[in-house]
Amino acid sequence: MRCNDIIKKLEEEYPLTCAEEWDNPGLLVGRRNREVRKIYVTLDATERPLKAAIDWGADLIISHHPLLFKSVKQINDDTFIGRRIIAMIENDISYYAMHTNFDVLGMAHVNERQLELADTRVLDITRDEDGVVEGIGRVGYLPIEMTLSETAEYVRKKLKLPTVRCYGLHEDANGDIIGDEEAEKISRVAICGGSGKSVVSRAIEEGAQVLITGDIDYHTAIDALAQGLHIIDAGHYGTEYCFIEYMTKKLQKLFPECEVKGAEIRQPYAVV
Repeated sequence: MRCNDIIKKLEEEYPLTCAEEWDNPGLLVGRRNREVRKIYVTLDATERPLKAAIDWGADLIISHHPLLFKSVKQINDDTFIGRRIIAMIENDISYYAMHTNFDVLGMAHVNERQLELADTRVLDITRDEDGVVEGIGRVGYLPIEMTLSETAEYVRKKLKLPTVRCYGLHEDANGDIIGDEEAEKISRVAICGGSGKSVVSRAIEEGAQVLITGDIDYHTAIDALAQGLHIIDAGHYGTEYCFIEYMTKKLQKLFPECEVKGAEIRQPYAVV
């Protein structure tokens, strides 16, 4: 199967027109007419998954986050981006990224199913065609009411994470987690995969009691708390690595004549 045939099929379901203006999804490296037998799926086109794809003999790499966001004036081995591009070209690997177009038409659906949310609606609308709205994130109801600490633990388990950071809970002098006695039971939550700083105000407007997302800075978090919104920071990777399994299975169904392999699930940091 040709690379461009795969791209056309993906862009029928996740059109590039749904991507944000600042984004850079699409075929970023390689040949559209490349014959593809092996597809490697990863969240990021970093050194480890790139080496794994090369060792496996991949013809096409599909990532969520684009390796290239802005113009590159030089491609050489002086920079990490240049080295990655050179490695792809040397190994005749085509490289395709599907970012905010997938966030709108895929990630939000995956995240709401991970948390088993009910009565969901789009958190931040980016597309409205004939009354059919799509966009970033979801807001809905948990299966049952929970305390804040129970909600944090629920999120941690459902997203299969070692830890989450919860603003609204804190440790006392003995290291015990406290804060539930100060908070109402949680039922309505918002989730935004990746970096969710920009949707804090929308979560508040939608009546969410908790926003589950990643990349929340200290001041954004404490300002959200002051407005009645708790934050569960599950990490950028933690809320989006589901892309790997989801897209691997999707591609296996769409292109049964190709071998599809997902990158190793590996948190990019450790808590010490």
